Amino acid sequence: MKKHWLFVLLLMLAMLMVACNSDGSKDSSTDGKASEDDTKGTAEEGATIKIGVLASLTGALESYGKQTQRGFELGIDYATGGTMEVNGKKIEVVYEDTETKPEVAVQKATKLLEDDKVDFLVGSSSSGDTLAVLPLAEEYEKIMVVEPAVADSITGAEFNEYIFRTGRNSSQDAYAAAAAIAGKGVKIATFAPDYSFGWDGVNAFKRAAEKLGAEIVLEEYADPAATDFTSNLQKVIDAKPDYLFVVWAGANSPWNQIADLKIQEKGIKISTGAPDIIALKFMNPLIGMEGFSVYYHTLPQNDVNKWLVEEHQKRFNEVPDLFTPGGMSAAISIVEALKKSEGDADAKKLIGIMEGMSFETPKGKMTFREEDHQALQSMYSIRLEKQEGVDYPVPVLIRELSPEETAPPVMN
Repeated sequence: MKKHWLFVLLLMLAMLMVACNSDGSKDSSTDGKASEDDTKGTAEEGATIKIGVLASLTGALESYGKQTQRGFELGIDYATGGTMEVNGKKIEVVYEDTETKPEVAVQKATKLLEDDKVDFLVGSSSSGDTLAVLPLAEEYEKIMVVEPAVADSITGAEFNEYIFRTGRNSSQDAYAAAAAIAGKGVKIATFAPDYSFGWDGVNAFKRAAEKLGAEIVLEEYADPAATDFTSNLQKVIDAKPDYLFVVWAGANSPWNQIADLKIQEKGIKISTGAPDIIALKFMNPLIGMEGFSVYYHTLPQNDVNKWLVEEHQKRFNEVPDLFTPGGMSAAISIVEALKKSEGDADAKKLIGIMEGMSFETPKGKMTFREEDHQALQSMYSIRLEKQEGVDYPVPVLIRELSPEETAPPVMN
């Protein structure tokens, strides 16, 4: 009998130990899973969205790059309501200087993608830099928002599905320029430097102007290194156009000689794009000129631009310039896309969200066109006027050119 009770007691103890071990194991497993889930949740909530911005922060295009940088920082601040977070994820921005050298741009972009593990690329100030980097966005399957490079080929021949552009392209400039002055029966002469920048600009303008019924009576090209444009401009005078449309970039400009030859007094109106504030300081001979503007801080009338102007003056003691709103628009587009994706930075998911997406910017509503991801946007028909207390001609609004008016052809 004693042996029987001893056997029963041992059996009960053994069963109790098994039960304890089983419960303990179950509890441990449950606790472990809960801990893992908690950690995963914390990691998701505390995750970081990284954005790599490529810009010319030194060199010839330094002012452009720094405008973009300021605009981008302000854009993230504005779009996140000052939290610098989206869907509980912090936003970290890494800036890299391309030095306006395509090979450096590729090196810096590769560093951002491989070392910094960025979720987005943004840039760059130069079309050459940007075109060199485009294939990397596709290779690494990351969204690249192009700002402010203008080459048509970015959303044209060199386009890939990971590319979205908030900056305008060359054809949009041309369509805006044509919309500002072209019409049925209007005679226009063009004047541009004799290299690809000038040829492409004139060709795009010619297509747009002729579509509106204007006649191009002369295409005059000059040596960009020349110091005397008299013979070129005399041909313009002899052609007797209603307008002279000038495509030019750089300090070696024809503005003084245009004034010296009194072209406007001969009944020929001058038209060109109003550039950044530094370049406007050289355009005093063109007061009274009618043309177009991509942006000047007094032109757009909307709440986003009002915030930008006030905040920029507060932080930097000066008004935003030509490329500042572009940087802000690029930042807003990324944050808005992440809001719609609930913080998911997967490029394939974002492509579906961003195609056709509209978002509010300092220039009003922009929309990424589904076919080529080019942002359709407003431009401005302007007149250069002298204003008291300002040491350069000020672009004054004649009328806003709608995104539909300035929409470029799909070229991809």
